Amino acid sequence: MEANRNPSTFIANKDGPPVPTIMSPSKPTWTEALLRGAKRKCPRCGKGKMFAGYLTPRVSCESCGLAFEPLRADDAPAYFTVFLVGHIAIAGVLFSEQLSHPALWILTAVWIPATLAMMFGFLPVIKGAVMGAIFASQAGEHRHPAE
Repeated sequence: MEANRNPSTFIANKDGPPVPTIMSPSKPTWTEALLRGAKRKCPRCGKGKMFAGYLTPRVSCESCGLAFEPLRADDAPAYFTVFLVGHIAIAGVLFSEQLSHPALWILTAVWIPATLAMMFGFLPVIKGAVMGAIFASQAGEHRHPAE
């Protein structure tokens, strides 16, 4: 069931006055879906887990039943992660070099593990956010399964 974003349409509420559908919790805003995905939760309800493992999406949400298969992020999370971590790591290396002129082996010993840790830390968060953005943009609804 998809919420109608027309504020002139109302949902009947037996406990009080009619509620505009724009306030209906069935369809979150783009920002809500993005943040829920970044928390690795279902972008529709925010309760169920989106991933079965590190990056493997579940078949569907155990809370609301949203199918995660149409929300395929493909390579976008890896590109965004490399872009973000690359900027942080290069800035850190350059700042470290300007600040204290450490030996090359010290820079390597510090920044390669830090870069790998950032890559592995950011990747599932960014993948969840991309899947949330795909859900909010309704791009997953128009996918045709491969035959």
